[in-house]
Amino acid sequence: MSLLDRHLGFVRALREAGLPVSPAEGLDAARALEVIDLTERESLRAAYAATLVKRPSHRPGFDTLFDLWFPASTTGLRASRAASPDLLGLPDLETAEVPELRDRLAGLLLGAEGMNEFARAMVERFGRQAASPGRQNWFSYPVMRALSPETLMARLLAEVLAGRERGGLAEKVARQRIGEHTRRFEDAVSGDVRRRIAEDSGIERIARSAVRPPLEQLDFLRITKADLARLRREVHPLARRLAARLTVKHRLGRRGRLDFRRTVRASLSSGGVPLTTFNRPRRPHKPELVVLCDASDSVASFAHFTLLLTYALREQFTKVRAFGFVDTVDEITRFFVPGADVVEAMTRLAREADMVRFGRTDYGRALEGFAERYGDAIGPKTSLLILGDARSNYQPPALDTLKRLAGGARHAYWLNPEPTAQWDSGDSLATAYGGIVPMYECRNVAQLAAFIEDLV
Repeated sequence: MSLLDRHLGFVRALREAGLPVSPAEGLDAARALEVIDLTERESLRAAYAATLVKRPSHRPGFDTLFDLWFPASTTGLRASRAASPDLLGLPDLETAEVPELRDRLAGLLLGAEGMNEFARAMVERFGRQAASPGRQNWFSYPVMRALSPETLMARLLAEVLAGRERGGLAEKVARQRIGEHTRRFEDAVSGDVRRRIAEDSGIERIARSAVRPPLEQLDFLRITKADLARLRREVHPLARRLAARLTVKHRLGRRGRLDFRRTVRASLSSGGVPLTTFNRPRRPHKPELVVLCDASDSVASFAHFTLLLTYALREQFTKVRAFGFVDTVDEITRFFVPGADVVEAMTRLAREADMVRFGRTDYGRALEGFAERYGDAIGPKTSLLILGDARSNYQPPALDTLKRLAGGARHAYWLNPEPTAQWDSGDSLATAYGGIVPMYECRNVAQLAAFIEDLV
């Protein structure tokens, strides 16, 4: 494969992984390659990163794909050199017993040089599994099982502390450093396994499954708890922008009321003809928000995200009332008091809120219950935000109730976490509800940000 083909394939893989790389940025990267030493792999990585990576959250995916498209070694040539005791010193990584290899690994976990070469040699020795004649599979697990780096912690701490008192700051720092080196070793093993599989199966095939989409493009319906923790940092700026957008829209959409007395006084100079009208100064708008969110299991991950968003909005709007529902509705504002821990709030909400009666999502029943119990929450100053997939288990939709609620609010929006291609399939009432309240596909942070930008 020529350097040009490799460059084009790498840029294409970055786009497929969700990184925004324009054709102009691809050309910038190609120009950067003209002024660096291509034999310096880290310079090559830095040149690509400087021209193609826009956000720190994109860097892990970039590094994974870079290691696939520009590997530090290929199987055979570098592996035999890495196993040479002349290059790495004793023990011989091809023939040494496991206790000797663990001694070598212990030195690496304390900061010795040669981590990547050692990882490659260990994958060559322990990670190979015969698949079929002429083919092999590669795995990280046998390497970790053979060397068991986590069981070296006690021995390493004893060496590092050397008789000093346990449990203090020194032990904490040592544990942290050894833990970081252990994760480096695990990453090196995983990276080499991935490289070997790519050599056998093709880089493009492995690249599609090796990199998770960037955080802002993760599907709300498939995010994990770890992703939710990372999303907290993304949600608060979006909540601030949403509050600002709704305020700006209000200011642009209404002029101040007519100042009748001033207009009449001015008309005296023209014989009582009001040639010029005057309006009262606009009062500062205090946005009010009502959030109605589907908390059923079918959209559990999305529900967790919407609750995060609700919590963030709670701190941005002067007045926010939040309501959750499955087949009955309950006000959940009390769980999101300013300054409360969001994880604790969600735990209390799941345990104490009265949102489930029979356990099957029923939008019609929830809307009617909301109108009956909390209808006064909607007013001419209120923005109504509905979050859910509009799937109601074939129950009556209560369209008239939704129309009455939306008609009483200043703004009404519906964010649906499902792709538009799935709307109206099965028990979905997306078009019916979308005809009353403007419905937007909102499957990830990028789409939520685009929705907020389009509000004005």
